[in-house]
Amino acid sequence: MTITLDSLEPALSVRQVLTLERVLAGDPEVVAGASHLDRAVRWVHVAEAADVGVMLSGGEMVLTTGVLLAGDEEKQAEYVRSLHRADAAAVVLGLGRAFPAAPAVMRRAAERCGLPMVVLHRPFPFAELTEEVQSRLVRRKFAAVSLSEAVRTELTALITAGAPLQRLLDEVARHSACPVVVTNLAHRVLGTAGERPAVDDVLRDWERIARQAWGHRPGRSGTGGGTEGDGWIRAELGGRGERWGRIVLCGYRGDTATGRLLADRAAEALVLHRMLGGAACSWEEQSAQSLLTDLVSGVVPARQLLPRARAAGLPVNRRTFVPLVVRDGDTARLDRLLRLLGLPGLVAELADGATAVLLSLPRDQDADALAAHFATRLRTECGPARTVVAAADARTAWDDVPAGLREARHVADAVADSAAALDLPPVVRLRDVHLRGLIRLLRDDPHVQSFAERELDGLLCETGEDLLSVLRTYLATGRNKSRTAQLHHVSRPALYRRLESIQVRLGVDLDDFEQAASVHIALLAHDAQQQ
Repeated sequence: MTITLDSLEPALSVRQVLTLERVLAGDPEVVAGASHLDRAVRWVHVAEAADVGVMLSGGEMVLTTGVLLAGDEEKQAEYVRSLHRADAAAVVLGLGRAFPAAPAVMRRAAERCGLPMVVLHRPFPFAELTEEVQSRLVRRKFAAVSLSEAVRTELTALITAGAPLQRLLDEVARHSACPVVVTNLAHRVLGTAGERPAVDDVLRDWERIARQAWGHRPGRSGTGGGTEGDGWIRAELGGRGERWGRIVLCGYRGDTATGRLLADRAAEALVLHRMLGGAACSWEEQSAQSLLTDLVSGVVPARQLLPRARAAGLPVNRRTFVPLVVRDGDTARLDRLLRLLGLPGLVAELADGATAVLLSLPRDQDADALAAHFATRLRTECGPARTVVAAADARTAWDDVPAGLREARHVADAVADSAAALDLPPVVRLRDVHLRGLIRLLRDDPHVQSFAERELDGLLCETGEDLLSVLRTYLATGRNKSRTAQLHHVSRPALYRRLESIQVRLGVDLDDFEQAASVHIALLAHDAQQQ
C-alpha cells in the first residue's frame, strides 16, 4: 500500500500535548508563554537537576516537581533560563509538596524568555505522559521514514522506466499535497506540479515570493538548505560540488521534518534523472517546449499560461511579442543567437522540424526590424537555402500570442518545401505566401484532394517523380526556363524535352496561363497534402 502524508499523525506541538487525554487528567494550566504553544515537541524529559539545561539538545518538554528548587528563587529563575538557552519546547511543573502553586519567579522568567510553562494541579504520574508522547513521536518518525522510503522507491522506478521530468514532479506533488516547483539558481521556473489553480497562485507573483523566501531574512532559513517559513521547504539540486537548481514544496502543511525528508528524496531523484538524461534536452528547453506547445495548441487559455511565462523568465509586462517559427533551425543555435543579440525570448522545438521562437521586446523598439535582423543573422549562419523564418505580425496583448504562433507556423509550413526556389524576404509573413498559403489551409478538403489527383495523374507514379520535381521548380520560378535549368543542373535542350514530356503526360499546354495556373494549384495542393 502506498503511504501518503494523509496517513501520518499530525506533528505534536506543546498545545497538542496538552490536549491528550492522559495529560488532561492532570488538570494542566498554562501560566506563562501562552503565545508559544505551537512549538514542536521532539522528546519528553523528566529532570529534577537544577542544571538540566546542559543535558538537553533542543525541542524537549521537561517535566519536574521542582523539589530541588524550593526555597531558592535564584535557582528557580536560573532553571527557567537554562531551559530557554537549551531551546527546550516547554517546562511542566507538577504541583505538590515542593510547590503548592506556580512560583511567581519561574512564571516571570518563563514569560520573559517566551518559554511555555505549564502546571499540573492534580497528582499525575509523569511516566504516563512520557509513555504517551514518546510512543506517538516514535510512530511519527517511523511513518516519516516509511514515507521517505516509499517515495524513493516509486521515484526510482519511474526513472528506471524512462519517465519524463513532469511525471516525477507529479508523483512528488501527490505525496506532498502541495504545489511543487523546480527552479534554476536564478529562480526561473523549470517545472511545476500540483493542482493547477494552486500552482497558478504560486506562479502569479513568483519573483516576489522567491525573493522573500530565499532572501536573508532572520528566522526564515532552515537547516540543510530548506526554507520552512510558511511551509516553504526547499532542497538543493546538484552534484560534484556544484549546485544548479532547487526543488521547492510550496505551502507544505505537514510537519517540517517530514517535509524535509520528502524534499530530500525528491532532490535525489531529480539529480539522478538529470544525470541519466545524457544528451537529452535540458530542463530549461523542456520548460520552454511545454509552454510554447500549450500556447500553439490553444488547449489552455493564454491567460492561464501567463504566470508560467513570467516565472520562466519571459518579460510580459508592457511588451511587444513577436511570434516566429523557424524551419530546419537548431534549438541550441537559436537560443545562442538570441542571447548574442540580447533579445529576450523563448525557444522550443515543435513537431515536424519546426521550432517556435517567441520574442518579448520593449514597446519602444522596432519589432519588425529586430525580427529581420535576427532572421538575417540566422540565414547567414545556416544558409538561406536551408532556413525559413516565418512570422506573424507583432502582438501587444498576451491573449493574441497563440493565434500569432499558429499563423507563423502556417506560413512556415506553406513555404517549407519550396523555400530555395522562391525569392523570399528574410522574414516570411502571411502576405508573402499568397496562393500557397490558401492551398495550405484547404489541403484536407476532399474536393481539393480529388482535384490534385485528377490534374497530376500522369505524373503521380514512380517514373514521373523526376518530372514532377522539374514541374515544381518551373512553376515556382514563374515558368523561367533558364532558372529552372540552372537549379536542376541540366542544359536548356534537356529541360525542353522534359517540359514536353510533362505536357504530354498531363495533356496540357504550359504556355497557356489558365492551364499552367490549374496545374500549379494542383501541385501546391499535392505538396501540402504530403506534409
